[in-house]
Amino acid sequence: MASKLMKSVSGIRGVVGDTLTPDLIVKVASAFAKYTKRGTIVVGRDTRPTGEAITHILEHVLALSGCNVIDLGIVPTPTVELMVKDLKADGGIMISASHNPIEWNAFKLINKNGIFLNAKEITIFFEYLEDNFKYVSWNKTGTIRYNPDSDNVHIEKVLRVINKEKIKKKAFKVVLDSVNGAGSEITLKLLSKLNCKIIPLYCDINAPFPRGAEPVPENLTDLAKAVKKYHADIGFAQDPDADRLAIVNEHGIPIGEENTLALVTEHLLSKKKGRVVVNLSTTKAIDDIAHKYKVNVKRTKVGEINVTEEMRRKGARIGGEGNGGVISPEINMGRDSLAGIGYVLEMMAERGQSVSDLVNSLPQYTMKKGKVRSDDGNRNRIIFKKIIDQFKGEKFSDIDGLRIDFINHNEFKGGWVHLRPSNTEPIFRIISEGRDSAHAAKIYNYFAKMFGK
Repeated sequence: MASKLMKSVSGIRGVVGDTLTPDLIVKVASAFAKYTKRGTIVVGRDTRPTGEAITHILEHVLALSGCNVIDLGIVPTPTVELMVKDLKADGGIMISASHNPIEWNAFKLINKNGIFLNAKEITIFFEYLEDNFKYVSWNKTGTIRYNPDSDNVHIEKVLRVINKEKIKKKAFKVVLDSVNGAGSEITLKLLSKLNCKIIPLYCDINAPFPRGAEPVPENLTDLAKAVKKYHADIGFAQDPDADRLAIVNEHGIPIGEENTLALVTEHLLSKKKGRVVVNLSTTKAIDDIAHKYKVNVKRTKVGEINVTEEMRRKGARIGGEGNGGVISPEINMGRDSLAGIGYVLEMMAERGQSVSDLVNSLPQYTMKKGKVRSDDGNRNRIIFKKIIDQFKGEKFSDIDGLRIDFINHNEFKGGWVHLRPSNTEPIFRIISEGRDSAHAAKIYNYFAKMFGK
């Protein structure tokens, strides 16, 4: 059965050779050239085996469309976002399917402000995607040049806002699992500048993904073993385009990707108060931390651009998504694993505490996530109506699927559930959170059963 081409604010994703074809690459390049008015375009990619060929087609079509192209090579998504602004380019394209399996690839589209195209902008782009495009004459084609300095620019932005001297004195022993992805070399360089004793686990950009692409606990068994074997202070894990960060503590136990953002939020608010912006699927611990520091939390639809736009609209000290996506305005307006690494090491150095002690000091919740295959929007709407009728009196948000915070229910009180269709896969996501694993499972199982799982 043919796969489905996924088109959303997260970009365009497909299986290479099936829905992601040379014809589609040409259309994407042509449409983006029109969208940017044939401007200067920054291009980067992750380490997927199809990335190099896709990059060549994309960049040459952009040049034949009248664009000047700046090729960053293999770099994290946040590096492309950051370099669009740094180079004053008109847009950027990151070739990466992020956490999707290796047979997938994708185009993440970035505007001149260094953030993803929003709903209005992506709608215009999709209209251009269907247009007949007029190419420029032979003497008006653009150029393609390579920029080798993007790693250093990104690293310096991180080092500028953290207490690097304090971190250097600690000489932390760190195991790094970059899934042989785009974060491999740049993160090793950052850790080296922070005087860390580095044990590279999967940091070979010429090797295939050695595990599931998503940095979730079930994919981090090798990292956990390595942290214990080498008696490391911490283990860091990234996804293939290095916009997400997961952590393994000094005992070899994954702390859960939700706690990445919780740690950074606690750390940054303790130093300077400010507004917090997260999506609907992010842990309730963020609300508790914000309440502790008497600051406001704004929740948005899932998707980096939705969080980023709200942060830009009214300002924020910190933002992100609970999948390990840290957004720090003082570094970059995109999810950035390097920012997360810098802040967590600074927190450990300044507080003189281990990762496990820092996590134990956070509000304690347990999350359960799952998914069902579902393309039946009408059936989902019927189930939603039934849920709303059944749980009157609870706190609802319908800006992105349906989130219910249980404030009265005898069994579910204190927990929440978020039910939503995915932006990146043909599935329906179910996420619950409770005071412990039994509480989270009870909430999750109740609603999963309604969707036939």
